[in-house]
Amino acid sequence: MDDLKQIREEIDKADRAIAEQFCRRMKAVEKVAAYKGARGLPVLDAEREEQILKRNCTWIENPVLREYYTGFQRRVMEISRAYQERILQGEKIAYAGVRGAFADLAAQKLFPGAVCIAYPDFASAYEAVVQGECDHVVLPVENSFAGEVGVVCDLLFSGPLYINRMMNLSVTHHLMAPKGSNLAAVKKVVSHPQALAQCAPYLRAHGFETEEFANTALAAKYVAEQNDPTLAAIGTEEAANLYGLEILAKGINESDRNTTRFAALSRVESTEPRQEDDRFFLVFTVKNQAGALADAIQIIGRYGFNMRGLHSRPMKTLVWQYYFYLECEGNIRSELGKEMLSRLGTVCDKLKLVGSYPTD
Repeated sequence: MDDLKQIREEIDKADRAIAEQFCRRMKAVEKVAAYKGARGLPVLDAEREEQILKRNCTWIENPVLREYYTGFQRRVMEISRAYQERILQGEKIAYAGVRGAFADLAAQKLFPGAVCIAYPDFASAYEAVVQGECDHVVLPVENSFAGEVGVVCDLLFSGPLYINRMMNLSVTHHLMAPKGSNLAAVKKVVSHPQALAQCAPYLRAHGFETEEFANTALAAKYVAEQNDPTLAAIGTEEAANLYGLEILAKGINESDRNTTRFAALSRVESTEPRQEDDRFFLVFTVKNQAGALADAIQIIGRYGFNMRGLHSRPMKTLVWQYYFYLECEGNIRSELGKEMLSRLGTVCDKLKLVGSYPTD
């Protein structure tokens, strides 16, 4: 029997052949999309797909493999439809929240003209890209006032997506209420926990009761639906306009330098050339021994990469165990960067390059 190395070489050759035929198929799919687009035909032709499946299955003699091949063919067809939709409709961008949320604004700025699709939470927006429903997801990583967005950091650690772009979005919070209300009438303010924290001095000064919502735009939507003059929300001017609310007070956040960093993630790492002043994002765990974290930090410094920040997060599956994430300056794709990652791998139990991106 051939040894494992030879078997893997056979698989590699087969994979290369599949990749070549995949590209050939998708070139034909581009022509199909153009044909359907010119004639206003739907992307999905269910009857045609079933005919293809029945025909193609006859090419596989082994009945067990025929079952797997059917699943493989169905997945190829799903991918083909998604590619046609991308050609005809443009890129689809996932974000968490509703229209008018800060993430919605960030998605529009990062991908002007794309179709932005709202999801109820960070995890479902992230998974939409993993499953191919959307092409990119825009998620907040940290706020200059309230700090990291822990749930998103956990997704970066455990998930397969790559950061390819980062942007800073200045955050200005406004107090808004239904038309006809006024500041004296407001008793309760609802918004995202970070928005409430960022406006805490203003809220305390006015003695408002507060309630947390999943995001600022959802809070604005709720206030509009309730139409209660004693109820107000904290959110963007866009949200106020979208949901027909009146802004009672502008710029109520404590810091006028309040900024949220948003990351754009996709299924593949960008291959655009990188510069020496670019940045990259790493997540890692270290061995449970004295000095392990210090060794990792020293390796990064020894290769000349400047750390912009180092943070720790508890691991969900292991009690009192932590992972670390950091952002560094430098071209991680350079030979020096590759050497650093290789050396770092010797002291880390898990090491993942989440992505690299230009500074804005």
